[in-house]
Amino acid sequence: MQFLIFKTLSFLLCSTCNSLSKFCPKLKHLDLSSCTSITNLSLKALSEGCPLLEQLNISWCDQITKDGIQALVRSCPGLKGLFLKGCTQLEDEALKHIGAHCPELVTLNLQTCSQITDEGLITICRGCHRLQSLCVSGCANITDAILHALGQNCPRLRILEVARCSQLTDVGFTTLARNCHELEKMDLEECVQITDGTLIQLSIHCPRLQVLSLSHCELITDDGIRHLGSGPCAHDRLEVIELDNCPLITDASLEHLKTCHSLDRIELYDCQQITRAGIKRLRTHLPNIKVHAYFAPVTPPPSVGGSRQRFCRCCVLL
Repeated sequence: MQFLIFKTLSFLLCSTCNSLSKFCPKLKHLDLSSCTSITNLSLKALSEGCPLLEQLNISWCDQITKDGIQALVRSCPGLKGLFLKGCTQLEDEALKHIGAHCPELVTLNLQTCSQITDEGLITICRGCHRLQSLCVSGCANITDAILHALGQNCPRLRILEVARCSQLTDVGFTTLARNCHELEKMDLEECVQITDGTLIQLSIHCPRLQVLSLSHCELITDDGIRHLGSGPCAHDRLEVIELDNCPLITDASLEHLKTCHSLDRIELYDCQQITRAGIKRLRTHLPNIKVHAYFAPVTPPPSVGGSRQRFCRCCVLL
């Protein structure tokens, strides 16, 4: 038995983990996501009997602390994928154990682990040089220090998700882009401090970029999109770009993207300066592109000479 998935079986998991430990020594892949009865003792039992584990998903198992992670990584040094999304009790100490004992780690998901900081993540970067995918979306405490550490230690990085990490700036992304040339997917949603400077660096140094989310990055302008659209990733690689709630983006950005022949989808919700005419022109060059946009109905002018209150067409009185 090498692969197991458990869903909604929390009441059985304590004894199940002990059984797996006793009878499945060759187990490599295990998904226990959302099984909230998993505890540190469960991980200890698994690690003792399943030393060949390579992929473990314990997302939303919110009883797990550093003690469980320590027991796991000390006995399973071959871990390549570790999914800890929503494990809200984890702190930097847990990450230090991972960095010290998981040199083979390729994928790490720490989404919404809100207590972690640069200190723990830097340890991960220094100990896990093979890291290719890192998700720390919702970890609001992290700063540019983690981007510098990734750039200096993890040149194979392909996927970086840092949505809602509002302390990150152009300075950190410059270091990252100049050192991590294999980046393919970046989620920068609500990285509110970044400007066109980040896009310039990505356009120069990241020729493999395929998916880029810039939603709610309100300082991005047409000039940044111009650099991206003329960069090496644009013609053959870039597939998805998300620009929701970027108020400075205009139809000029769509003109800059019309030579991106691989572009499959663009998100433009609440981009007030984008017009239907601009989208139509883009589609003459990219007829198969999926454009997701919203145009609020125009509020009609006040009634001349009348006192009756007017409402825009999107308002409904119940």
